[in-house]
Amino acid sequence: MSASQNRLMALTNNLRAEWEQTKSYWNDAKSREFEERFLQELFPAVNQAISNIESLERTLQKIRSDCE
Repeated sequence: MSASQNRLMALTNNLRAEWEQTKSYWNDAKSREFEERFLQELFPAVNQAISNIESLERTLQKIRSDCE
């Protein structure tokens, strides 16, 4: 896994943990709206981005090896 993937994953995990902490004292309709509007879409999108980065890295590696 690349440094950018690791960083993205670490930051996302940190955000998820911070959000779980935040929910313990901010738990109303607005917090649920925030989670639904932003975080529920963000986490799957980050996972997809990580997968796309992996695919791109494999393609770039193949191109490099084909050019050698």
